[in-house]
Amino acid sequence: MISQRHINVQNELERRFLNGLSCEWDLAWQELNTAYQTALHKPLFSLQDMTGKWGYWSGEKREICLSRHFVTNHSWAAVREVLLHEMAHQFAEEIIGANGEPPHGPSFKKACYLLRANPKASGKYPPLDERILHDSSSREDKILIRVKKLMALAQSKNQHEAEAAMAKAYQLIKKYNIDLIENERNRDFVSIFVGKPALRHFREHYHLSSLLQDFYFVYGIWVPAYVMDKGKRGSVLEITGTVQNVRIAGYVHDFVRHFIDSQWREYNKDKSLNRYRKTDFAVGIIGGFRSKLELQNEKKIKGKYEIVKTDDPQLKKYTAYKYPRASSVRAKTLRNDENVLIDGIRIGTELVISKGIEEKERKRKLLLRIKNS
Repeated sequence: MISQRHINVQNELERRFLNGLSCEWDLAWQELNTAYQTALHKPLFSLQDMTGKWGYWSGEKREICLSRHFVTNHSWAAVREVLLHEMAHQFAEEIIGANGEPPHGPSFKKACYLLRANPKASGKYPPLDERILHDSSSREDKILIRVKKLMALAQSKNQHEAEAAMAKAYQLIKKYNIDLIENERNRDFVSIFVGKPALRHFREHYHLSSLLQDFYFVYGIWVPAYVMDKGKRGSVLEITGTVQNVRIAGYVHDFVRHFIDSQWREYNKDKSLNRYRKTDFAVGIIGGFRSKLELQNEKKIKGKYEIVKTDDPQLKKYTAYKYPRASSVRAKTLRNDENVLIDGIRIGTELVISKGIEEKERKRKLLLRIKNS
């Protein structure tokens, strides 16, 4: 028999989900021009038990409904993707007037373009998190398998062997992407959340997002997102790139975060330093690791060694469309403990990205979980 407490917990959880859907609808609405904002009004939101589809838009009820099972068993980024798809149906019907057209006709496609929505995100189309983790025999996933094998070698207790394996994995990633860019091969891009939506993020989180963007062929931006456990709007890091690159960058993000936490526990066990000192330590680790990657990106130019960065024009074009109002914010300069920072830098220079993180949370999946073949 289901207890009243269990029912109350479920009701509260669903209330937060519905509030989250409302917040995400608002965020998408804010990206529209003033004329569309004036004409488009917020619908009702509901969760229902359904099979065969992730959600639907009902013009008669003025309601966007999502599958209860889908919402509770997939990442919030996947939920948001389906919500935007259904919002595009609403837009096509109420603003463009798609009467008499097929459900996914020209008006709907125009609405998807304006809302940055995925026109495929319905029915039996795999959810975003499953598409990111999907294995295939494509050339791109074969590259990932080689990278994963090198990361396994990077677990070696011999520091020299571990460093060599990590460097080789990074060079493989870099060479593959440079070949794609130079040959102007068409690429599809996806966007995923890394880390968790939160009301506040620490300075090291921004340093880590910059590192991913500078060295792992993804574009990172902090976007508004609903914080489920707080029932409020916060923000989260969203990275955009090819499926292969977001998988690798997401893995690196999680690996570095785990590494920082484990090293801080060891470093601070006899010191009782506060959370601000952990930030100094973490920023140092990321800076030390960055210095290693910079060495791998150096190239001799006119007799001097300079860091060479490769921009992806296709990714730039895509992100300019996806984030039309993106802006840079300069972080405040805060006082730090130089000794803790220096210790972090020293430890960061020894960081080796390898295979081996374990993630126990039910909804979190490692982005490099791929089959050996």
